[in-house]
Order: sequence, then C-alpha cells, then structure tokens
Amino acid sequence: MESAAADEVDQPGDPVPMPRSALHVDHTWQRRLGRAALGGMGGLLSISIAGAWYVVDTITRASPVTAFDAYTFTPYELGLPWEDVIIPVERGSPLSGWWLPRPESDRVVVVCYGYRNRKAEMLGIGAALWRHGINVLLFDYHGHGAHVGTRVTLGYRELSDVLAAVEYACGRLPNARLGLLGYSMGAAIAIMAAARDGRVRTVMADSPFAAQQNPVRKRVRQSLHVPQAGSPLLFLADQFLYRLLGYHFRDVEPLREIGALGSRPLLLVHGMADSTIDYRDSELLYAAAPGPKELWLLPGVEHCGAYFHGRVEYVERTLAFFDCSL
Repeated sequence: MESAAADEVDQPGDPVPMPRSALHVDHTWQRRLGRAALGGMGGLLSISIAGAWYVVDTITRASPVTAFDAYTFTPYELGLPWEDVIIPVERGSPLSGWWLPRPESDRVVVVCYGYRNRKAEMLGIGAALWRHGINVLLFDYHGHGAHVGTRVTLGYRELSDVLAAVEYACGRLPNARLGLLGYSMGAAIAIMAAARDGRVRTVMADSPFAAQQNPVRKRVRQSLHVPQAGSPLLFLADQFLYRLLGYHFRDVEPLREIGALGSRPLLLVHGMADSTIDYRDSELLYAAAPGPKELWLLPGVEHCGAYFHGRVEYVERTLAFFDCSL
C-alpha cells in the first residue's frame, strides 16, 4: 500500500501538465494586451492629429469681417498729410496703403507690422519718421487690417506682400534710398525681403523670429501644455500647413537667408522677457548677419514692447539708425 502511494507521487524530474484552460487564459491576456497597446497608440495618434490641426487652424484662421473694421485711426488724427494708395500684387487683390509724402527727400521707410495687426497701429513710429523728413509707406497684408476675411500665413504670403510694397515704393521714387522697419512677424519677413531684393539698403527688425517653427513650437507648449513640443506633433502641423496653404515651416526662415544681406546695416531689437518669440532668436540672427550690425536687448521688456518701454529713446535710436544707414 505504501508502495502504491509512492508510485502515484510525481517524481522530481517529471513534467507537470498544464490545464488547457490555463493555456487559453494566457493567450487571451496577450491578445488583450496587444489590442490595448494598439488602441493606446491609435488614441495618441488621434490626439496628436487633433492637437496639430488645432494649432495650425488657430494660427492661420481668418479674422472675421465686422462692421467696425473701418473704425480706426488714420493719419488725419495725427495731422499728417497722406495719400490712400493701392499696391499691386502678383496674385490676388491689391493691397491698401498710406503714403506719407516728403517730396523734398529720396529716403523712404516701409513699415511692416506684426501678426494680426493693422497699418493704423504703426502711425506712432510712422509719424516720427515722417517728421524727421522721411517718406513713409504703411500698408496692410492679405488677411490683415483692411483685408481680413482670408487665412493668414505667419510670414509666407505676407513676405510677398512686403516685396510688393518695396516694388511700389521704388516705382514711386525710382532712386529711393529705401529701408525696412519690421515688428515680430514683420521683422522676420523684412529680413527675408531685404535678402531677396537688393534695393533695400537697411533693415531694423524689432522682435523677429529666426525660423517660423520657433514661435509655433512655443504656441504648442502654451496651448496644449506639452512640456516638450515633440517632433511628431510639429511634423503633423507642418503637413497641415502644406495641405492647407501650400508651404512648410522651412519656407519662412530668416536665419537661412540673412547672409544675403551682405554689407547692408541691420539693427535688431528684442525684449528679454518676450513670451511670444524668444530673444535668443535675435541673438541667432545677429550672429549670422555678415555686415554692420547692432543688437539692442532690453531686460524685462515683453514682446514688441521696446517702443512703449521708452518712447523717446526708441524713436531717437530709430531715427539715428536710418540717418546713418540711408
């Protein structure tokens, strides 16, 4: 009897058979884990696509047309002489502008405002330039100011508008000594316009980005609370930009073009507390600029805030720069 009981006990070397039900449960767990992983990846991709589209749509969405669009200051309020002008462009409707004339002078400064602004907001600095004896051209880009209702491109199509404004000014004054003054997006594309058109003799750029992707990356972090704006989301945003508006981030990159300025003077201005475009973008542009250059950094000043931080000093330095460079 003892011998029979011993025979029924598994020996140490014998394999222990696993119930078929246990094998079935193990495979089910693996399949569920795989489906969960795929579902998680799909969900993450969906979130990335939605986030990328949200950023692109927010950045480029057309400003609505309202009954109040015409309720704005004009040169009349500042007692300035001006002409309403129409600026032809290669594609699309012409641009509206204000020409502040100085018939005795061949100097002209074209002012390029920033993202979603309008020409009326440049009347302060425009008036200072005009009083100093300089012809001034203020104008609106497509999708901005008098031309709201179409999508904006954060510098891509707006660059073509700046080049059209330069063409108009040179047609108005064939021997013009011409400079560009730009703010934010307008500062970035002023650099690019000068790089592409040798008739521009000098550029003052206030708060420019070195590459369009930089403020977009910052917008992603701020809007979606992403600690590090990852490459996949920016890649998707870049694809949306191309499908929606026909351009890529790399098409608006002043850092890549600034070398073409050659020996033409450049003044860069940037607030070091800028929460929209990092002041280090101006440092990158300054390092890459080949000709006479100056970098004016202002501690504690926000985006495009140098003028408001100290109007007298800002205007004096602006006028001194154009006196030397034009």
